[in-house]
Amino acid sequence: MENLLRWGIANTPANPDQQPRQPVDTSKFDSGIIDAILGRPDSELMKEDMGVAMDASKDEDERVDALDHLEMLVEQIDNANNMQKLGLWTPLHSLLTVSHSTARIKLQALWAIGTALQNNPAAQDAYMTLNPASTLFTFLSPSSPDSTPKLRSKVIYTLSGLLKHNAFAVRTLDDEGGLGWITFGDALQDPDITVRRKTVFLLNTLLISKGAPVSGDGGGGAVHTSQQQLHTEPPPDRPIAFPNSHAAAVSQPERAQTAPLAIAALAKYDIIDKVVHGLAQPVPLGPDGDEDGYDMDFAESCIR
Repeated sequence: MENLLRWGIANTPANPDQQPRQPVDTSKFDSGIIDAILGRPDSELMKEDMGVAMDASKDEDERVDALDHLEMLVEQIDNANNMQKLGLWTPLHSLLTVSHSTARIKLQALWAIGTALQNNPAAQDAYMTLNPASTLFTFLSPSSPDSTPKLRSKVIYTLSGLLKHNAFAVRTLDDEGGLGWITFGDALQDPDITVRRKTVFLLNTLLISKGAPVSGDGGGGAVHTSQQQLHTEPPPDRPIAFPNSHAAAVSQPERAQTAPLAIAALAKYDIIDKVVHGLAQPVPLGPDGDEDGYDMDFAESCIR
């Protein structure tokens, strides 16, 4: 390859009259055509979607479609992380409470929030600055305004994204006299079986901690791994070279320890009793409440 390159240089005729190339004038290019070919940046699309969703003069379908498109964009973790930089968390959260939001708009806003939070510690921390838990739990009551089974089901999805592997958020469930835990307990008796299933599944998730510390004293004979047999120094405790969405989880491994908090809450707020009651005397199903309330999926999750 090197010999070929040398041959090419040696056999290229020199042109002393050749003028250096002039820079291309890009001002004559139509930005609209460029956007049509390459596509606009996601950050611009996200801001545009939020602008439409917040515009009370737009019709409901247009605002819902904008939030649906935003939800699709924040499925990508980089876009979810950009929510804070673009200043989108505050207006998106406000759609849950402003007077010009309909039930459909609130539902779609909850969906977008929940998707952005999924397995994303950085997004969880950014959203937590708005103290959103009390607002979210108001949607979980069947007696709340605009309450529908779909809305209550979706708020469980949002709370799941906020609370999973996030002990700091789980601690806020004790605020206001344990409002969060009490509301979860009440949701186990929700008229809609989907809400009950999702609630007990989330409680199960909180009872399972990732990366729980393991005691070195096994009592029944330790298992000696090759790592334990190596006489090497532990890795240096240095900051992450490239900040990313999971940097908080790495620097604060205790944030994933939700199990101790959940176990204590189950006893403190009588949630275990409500789980047993949901098994022994399930709420009837059906629009008229005239169907047997027993549900296999719900029962299995309660037993688990």
